[in-house]
Amino acid sequence: MNISEIFIRRPVMTTLVMAGILIFGVMGYRLMPVSDLPNVDFPTLLVSANLPGASPDEMASSVATPMERQFSTIEGLDSMTSSNGVGFTQITLQFNLSRNLDAAAQDVQSAITQAAPYLPQGMPTPPTYRKVNPADQPILFIALTSPTLPLYTLDEYAETMMAQRISMVSGVAQVQVYGSQKYAVHVQLDPKALATRGVGIDEARTAIQNGNVNLPTGTLWGHHQAFTVQATGQLKNNAAFYRPLIVAYRGGSPVRLSDLGQVIDSVQNDKTASWYVDKTGIRRSIVLAIQRQPGTNTLEVADSVKALLPSFERLMPPSVHLNILYDRSASIVQSVRDVKHTLYLALALVVMVIFLFLRYVSATVIPNMALPLSVIGTFAMIYLLGYSIDNLSLMALTLSVGFVVDDAIVILENIVRHLELGEDRMTAVFRGSKEISFTILSMTLSLAAVFIPVLFMGGIMGRLFHEFAVTIFTAILISGFVSISLTPMLCSRFLKPPAKEHGSLFMAMERVFERMLHAYDWSLQRVLRYRLASLLISIAILGATLDLLVTIPKGFLPSGDSSSIFTSTEAAQGISFDDMAKNSLAIAEIARQDPNVEKFMCSVGGIGGFGGAINNGVMFYHLYDRPPRKLTPEQVIDELRPKLSGIPGIRVYMQNPPPIRIGGMLSRALYQYTLQSPNTDELYHYSQELEGQMRKLPGLQDVSSDLQVTNPQVNVVIHRDKASALGVTAQQIEDALFDAYGQRQVSTIYTAVNEYWVIMGLEPQYLMDPAALSMLYIRSSNGQLVPLNAVADLVKTLGPTTITHYGQLPSVTISFNLKPNVSLSQAVTEVEGSARDVLGKTSITTAFQGTAQAFQSSLKGLGLLLVFTLVVIYIVLGILYESFIHPLTILSGLPSAGFGALVTLMIFKTDLNIISFVGLIMLIGIVKKNAMMQIDFALDAQRNQGKSATEAIYYGCLIRFRPIMMTTMAALLGTLPIAISPAAGASSNRPLGLAVVGGLLFSQFITLYITPVYCTYLDSLQSFVRRLFGSRRAEPMPAPAMVNGNGVIVEAPETVDRAR
Repeated sequence: MNISEIFIRRPVMTTLVMAGILIFGVMGYRLMPVSDLPNVDFPTLLVSANLPGASPDEMASSVATPMERQFSTIEGLDSMTSSNGVGFTQITLQFNLSRNLDAAAQDVQSAITQAAPYLPQGMPTPPTYRKVNPADQPILFIALTSPTLPLYTLDEYAETMMAQRISMVSGVAQVQVYGSQKYAVHVQLDPKALATRGVGIDEARTAIQNGNVNLPTGTLWGHHQAFTVQATGQLKNNAAFYRPLIVAYRGGSPVRLSDLGQVIDSVQNDKTASWYVDKTGIRRSIVLAIQRQPGTNTLEVADSVKALLPSFERLMPPSVHLNILYDRSASIVQSVRDVKHTLYLALALVVMVIFLFLRYVSATVIPNMALPLSVIGTFAMIYLLGYSIDNLSLMALTLSVGFVVDDAIVILENIVRHLELGEDRMTAVFRGSKEISFTILSMTLSLAAVFIPVLFMGGIMGRLFHEFAVTIFTAILISGFVSISLTPMLCSRFLKPPAKEHGSLFMAMERVFERMLHAYDWSLQRVLRYRLASLLISIAILGATLDLLVTIPKGFLPSGDSSSIFTSTEAAQGISFDDMAKNSLAIAEIARQDPNVEKFMCSVGGIGGFGGAINNGVMFYHLYDRPPRKLTPEQVIDELRPKLSGIPGIRVYMQNPPPIRIGGMLSRALYQYTLQSPNTDELYHYSQELEGQMRKLPGLQDVSSDLQVTNPQVNVVIHRDKASALGVTAQQIEDALFDAYGQRQVSTIYTAVNEYWVIMGLEPQYLMDPAALSMLYIRSSNGQLVPLNAVADLVKTLGPTTITHYGQLPSVTISFNLKPNVSLSQAVTEVEGSARDVLGKTSITTAFQGTAQAFQSSLKGLGLLLVFTLVVIYIVLGILYESFIHPLTILSGLPSAGFGALVTLMIFKTDLNIISFVGLIMLIGIVKKNAMMQIDFALDAQRNQGKSATEAIYYGCLIRFRPIMMTTMAALLGTLPIAISPAAGASSNRPLGLAVVGGLLFSQFITLYITPVYCTYLDSLQSFVRRLFGSRRAEPMPAPAMVNGNGVIVEAPETVDRAR
């Protein structure tokens, strides 16, 4: 049966089918979203709760613990991490990938409701939650600056006007604000004035709360008209309205709020700040970070947001400047453009290979029709599956360029060979296509089967590479269909017979090919003569490959280049906000002068810090594009590190943001190691010791810990008997402390578009020294003022700045980066060794988190994936050949491909990571095609010409030498641009290109000899088994001289003579 016959005889049908593939592919391409990576939606919720003035201990025990107890019962919860600081708690809930996030959100809301009775009464608002995706970074950073306007006015434009409007844009998930300076009225009391006038601080709070009210006041219902009753209890958002408030009467005279201190227009939190930094200077700013919803088109969302900026500028005063600090869509566009250029280069190289081997223009054009049809047709399928145009899908198409044309090359080469034997065009097309159709079918199905196991990968890697595998799988199937349909049809109409006289280029290439074939013929005869030596060499290569698989340095995902560097800073615990800001600006000044840094954001405190602690900050450097930038982000970091390390009092941690962030934990470095124990004393002691040991490890740098328990603290030790005798309760003491030092929100101002806080505390000069606490008075039950030091002692001690939990246990996470040329596998081994030495038999349990944890899981999964792939290929080949032996012959060349790939990775100092491992999987599909072409002709010669196994494989190798060289060179040159591309984003794909190119170069030489040797040995083994079990081998049926039993043309003697 000739599968191609119907397409050859019906050219119109074939043309229209191909046109349909082309049209639907173009439509799919135009409709597909564009992104940098496939959509990986981590089902993650972030729960936030606030209790202003509460210590980290109080937040952990009274807020986090009750909620964690309820959250732990939710189905599908993978991990739960909480961070507790002064006045806040954040709990990150990450669910398994199969959990529906909307359903999980309902469970979380129910758990918050159940925990509500156990939460403190003084919380200003109930705990809230929002959906987050830790794998997705903001797509835009926009900085607002103004040389004249106060920051709270600038914040009003940012949060009220811009953030709310941007949040309404289709595809925007949330807008975060860095350096928020929201307006608030601050009442700053003087404790001396309070004591002099005999007014308790609680009286001032009550007066403010009673003086600023906004309650419903009812309606008058007359016989003919109704009147709404509206009182003026609500004061406006201006400090001047609060100064005349009467707090109390003393001696018959009113004591007003202005008599007790000052009332000023200020901001909610003046211990947070952000700066916009570029080559022109450093300016205070409000920064908006825009995140997109999962599955949306990054470019469309970014363009929609940027389209709003001119309208915002028209509504703002001229002094307000909008600066795009970072635009992720620009790097995506550049990355996709680079991959497209790589794709075009691969196409050109493959076309060149075909032309050099066939040397006919018509013969070159025909197989290359399979390239655009296979690539463009793939877009239709991946669009229907909801995929996007991203780096992985385009990389899959680039890789497919090298072997989707293989099928067309094989069938064309066979038809050309029949033409060279003197047959007319139609006879050559029918006979050539029929002769090779089973080989094409076998090659296509077995190559596609290579990627079936990838579809079964679980976890985050499965999410990432599912799209990659489906893209290549689809391209292979389409190319196989095009090869058996369009290619023979075009050959029957347009392929010209070989010319009798050829040009100089043709003859030069012919001489080169003949010399190559002669050399191969000579060497093959000697290999077959000394088969045992060849077998031993192949066994040695197998052993070396297995050894390399174990010993080669291993990583997870290669770093990319998004023209950005994420920087975190850490100062001593207890540092003042002013000193922290001063140190951060010193760092910013040095980074601003670096020639690779274009602009960046610097933020301290609030949302900008880790957990909001004052001694932490972040910076986000945006680098110049590459080119003209010559250095990679890692090289920029290496240049900046010694410069920034010289600033006293602050540590700087820099990292190149990974292509995808795994896990919900934000840390100062890429990799995390978590310790947890119910015994906090043991946990804190040994975690510090382990951190010290890890700092000494030669392969690690930027080692840091989230343990912060040495913050200077003042403990107020209450003497309950004395307090009771004086009519003072512990409740009154803590209320007074909260009023004085907790920046307490005592009232709310409601306006038409926003609401603002009224915050009460002491004047700044009384917030600087613990000795000032002795000036605080508490109003007793009989109205007398009692000094704090009469009922309590002040003890200076150390306490936590933040407290973290993992699961429901206290935890400490140590973060680290790798030094250059150090693999993640080496680092994991060193860290685990240090942990065993330090922790010994303690109750502390440990585990890697995030990327390091995913790496450990991948080590187990990738080995199984490789075995699964080999099993699937063996099954498919066994079904196609109806043999248990022939699949082993075909797979015999795989160790050489693996050896070449692993050696190449080691030469270029590249880890065996997820990307390069996919290259090994691809080599299984590419390399076995060579053996299949050799085996198919050898089997046909054995069955129909009665040749021995040695003779059959010898002639099969010579006859298929040209298509083997063509397909291998096409695959090699199609992958070469990925391995050598100088583009900024090419570094993340380069390991795959290196693995494939190295594997093909080595295996191309080895498999041409190994496959014949294994074929003869396995044939002898098969004959021995048959004799052993007494089975009789059927004698070959006689057939006409030139036609086998199936009607397939066999090789005439002159064909072999010509090949030799």
